[in-house]
Amino acid sequence: MRLIRIALASLLWIVVAFCLIATAAPFFLDRIYYTGPVTGHFDGKRFFNPDGDALDISATRRNKLLWQQIFGDPTRPAWPDKVAVTPSKPPASVEGERMRVTWIGHASVLVQASGLNILTDPVWSETVGPYGFGPKRVAEPGVRFEDLPKIDIVLVSHNHYDHMDLATLKRLWDRDHPIIVTSLGNDTLLHQAGIPSRGMYHCGDCPGVVARDWGEETIAIRFEEPEKGKPFRDARPAVVHVTRSHHWDSRWFADRNRALWSSFVVALPYGSFFFAGDTGLGDGKWPAEAAAQVSSFGIRFAAIPIGAFRFDEGQMESGSHIGPKDAIKVWDGLGRPPSLAVHWGTFRLSREGYATPPRMLRGMMQCAGEDPARFAPHAIGQGFEVPPMGAAPRAPDYAGLDRCIRNGNFDALR
Repeated sequence: MRLIRIALASLLWIVVAFCLIATAAPFFLDRIYYTGPVTGHFDGKRFFNPDGDALDISATRRNKLLWQQIFGDPTRPAWPDKVAVTPSKPPASVEGERMRVTWIGHASVLVQASGLNILTDPVWSETVGPYGFGPKRVAEPGVRFEDLPKIDIVLVSHNHYDHMDLATLKRLWDRDHPIIVTSLGNDTLLHQAGIPSRGMYHCGDCPGVVARDWGEETIAIRFEEPEKGKPFRDARPAVVHVTRSHHWDSRWFADRNRALWSSFVVALPYGSFFFAGDTGLGDGKWPAEAAAQVSSFGIRFAAIPIGAFRFDEGQMESGSHIGPKDAIKVWDGLGRPPSLAVHWGTFRLSREGYATPPRMLRGMMQCAGEDPARFAPHAIGQGFEVPPMGAAPRAPDYAGLDRCIRNGNFDALR
């Protein structure tokens, strides 16, 4: 018994020391990922959200969250240890006007259109955190890595471990040599992992990493000129627009906001694809800003996060993550395209129950007078076709949604 008490006391002091180190954030844990001129969201040293929300949390709050991640929180809803997934094998490519989507899990989505295979925030690792520590996967990837078709374009939204999995990215690079598009500063981490820069080339066969600021673009693939008699739109290039989101980033403790976070719009010949990355709502203007980048194309499909929004009981959103209510606002700002709900059900990052985000989304869409099928969860590994561009439905009934929330429709969903 005495040995057990000594062991528990030693463990407690180790945890306390770790928390103190995390709070102190020694300078050797800092990193410089980007240097450049001051802008409306970069002060010369660190990036920031231009709407004024710094997303800062106190050291006490940070240590509490760290403690809960290490030792758990018995008051939060239980999660399954494993979730059954039936992996699928996507086709090698999808041609013509078709667009096919497969949710890999978390924020990893495979979009196949116009002969291109596009992959977002690819994560095939079992854990998401430094040195193998961190939240563990409860759902296997919806596509086995060996069953992935050759990937042409990879989008990396920011450097958090559940979105930038360097082991997976290096594996993709070694196998396929894709074009990897990210935002400023994240290219430094990718270079350190052994993935070279694309440089300043603008051609369809130049692989490597390219980093851009918000509002900038890069030609990822330039399609060949169409045959005589075919529409000119077939000759348009696939262009990746790096667009604003509302978040923060860090790989350690003191390197906070040394690199930029972003969403993306990929302009394709038969309708564009939007990927929100990881985001809170902020000022709520950025979805419409992203849609304006491709107003002549229109957004045909979007991947929007709905999970990891609850860190306190009853919370509907956090500063850096949108819950279903704010996800509907993002969907509305994009023009209400057919959308996939992501960022839930793969890694436990917050307090809400495993199935709370999708159940809440379905209910809130109904309260807003919307067809839940237009913005819906899909099973991991389930491939589905995106319909051709069409007229957007009417705007959501936010009054009806707020009424449902006030009436307690979602109080039972922990």
